Amino acid sequence: MTEDAMAAALAARNKDAQILGVFDTTTESAAAIGSCRLGEAVQFVANASILGYDVHAAIVSYGEPGSPSLRVRDCEQLWAKYGEALFRQG
Repeated sequence: MTEDAMAAALAARNKDAQILGVFDTTTESAAAIGSCRLGEAVQFVANASILGYDVHAAIVSYGEPGSPSLRVRDCEQLWAKYGEALFRQG
């Protein structure tokens, strides 16, 4: 991810997001994850493997239709760079 793309995602951290393509390895089925804030979605995808989820096919979509979506690597980069700042309101 470019620095500009990461900064834009940080600025959008409070927008509604959807997480798709997550597989629960415990139940061996697709995980049903509801809507959440983008910052929470990034944190979940970046750390999901620790919780028993397979996210290799995960996509986080947010914002208006046509907005960029985030893949696992993007979420990992965002979480590593911004961490708790993704949860700040404002």
